[in-house]
Amino acid sequence: MQIILTSDLQARIKAQMEGTYPNEGGGFLLGTPNGDSVQINEIIQIDNVFEAEEQYHRYAMTPQDWMRLEDEADARGLSLVGYYHSHPNARAIPSVYDRDHALPNFVYIITQVNEGKAAEQRVWRLQNDRSQFDEQELVVRE
Repeated sequence: MQIILTSDLQARIKAQMEGTYPNEGGGFLLGTPNGDSVQINEIIQIDNVFEAEEQYHRYAMTPQDWMRLEDEADARGLSLVGYYHSHPNARAIPSVYDRDHALPNFVYIITQVNEGKAAEQRVWRLQNDRSQFDEQELVVRE
């Protein structure tokens, strides 16, 4: 599956994730599923509500954030298609914690942030049986 993102949105994700370093940061992806692709149309950063001393390696949001963003996506004629987050000083590969808290059919963009600078960025989808993530093709367009 192709996950299509503009270079502007990619730059915004990287800047946001650099801004949350040394902690994890993240937010929602709003877009349009279309067969074998998902077009990301907007990103919305959400504060990390995980316990402060654990934010360097954990990211969480509230159920109210989910409900609010679903309503916001609907109002814009878009769908909530996934979310993005950072891995400070760690590879852009889903962790066991990521898998345990992920939803099938959602897109997950993970950005590796090394010493405050965004590096590798990869995109994943959880298998329906929740056993593992499969890497997807990230297509960045102008």
